[in-house]
Amino acid sequence: MLCLQDQTSVSVSFPAVAALVSAAEFVVLYCEHPIVAGTDGESIGNCPFSQRLFMILWLKGVVFNVTTVDLKRKPADLQNLAPGTHPPFITFNGEVKTDVNKIEEFLEDVLCPPKYIKLGARHPESNTAGMDIFAKFSAYIKNSKPDANEGLERGLLKTLQKLDEYLRSPLPDEIDHNSIEDVKVSTRKFLDGDEMTLADCNLLPKLHIVKVVAKKYRGFDIPKEMTSIWKYLNVAYTREEFTNTCPSDKEIEIAYADVAKRLVK
Repeated sequence: MLCLQDQTSVSVSFPAVAALVSAAEFVVLYCEHPIVAGTDGESIGNCPFSQRLFMILWLKGVVFNVTTVDLKRKPADLQNLAPGTHPPFITFNGEVKTDVNKIEEFLEDVLCPPKYIKLGARHPESNTAGMDIFAKFSAYIKNSKPDANEGLERGLLKTLQKLDEYLRSPLPDEIDHNSIEDVKVSTRKFLDGDEMTLADCNLLPKLHIVKVVAKKYRGFDIPKEMTSIWKYLNVAYTREEFTNTCPSDKEIEIAYADVAKRLVK
């Protein structure tokens, strides 16, 4: 198994099976520590952007290392590698790539079929489903004014409802126009079908944070009536590409301890 040597970081290679074979590409994902790297210095910390890239690389099946860096110690080798850049970022065959959106596009372009699977969504709507949830959640959890709480909670609920409706609605390829039966509810597992795509790598880490943090600091639960969202999350929790890249609930709660504002008069 490949392992990066770095005195100021913790390095782990994924996926284990892929590491047993030779590869033309070698990728290192750099994540921040201790928030991103976990409070114990080894586990995965809270950063939906790092997890997004982590999931993409895992799903692609490429050999890669995850290197967690303690920015408080300001390692010289990191400064030399990517001066002025904060994790997450990657090196691809030694070349530094920054900006999460551009990294995603780069990986989808260079890690392509037939050697690697395509992760782009087939339906454009899947890429924007739930896109407002994290912003609404952030406004809700950072608010300290009781009189504004109800309105912000309604805003979050509205965006969650839109996602629930999208997940419940059949995609075009689920509808057989030659059949007399009308398909009213989608049976797909993820945003764009039965397999994870880039859209899921973007949304799932954020949706999980919303679930954990809103419950911890606001006593807010995603309504049980939003059955399609709960199905979506529960299916994700059965997939190692998500669970093995996901921070613990405790780690997420710690990360938001100073972000979540108490409601005070």
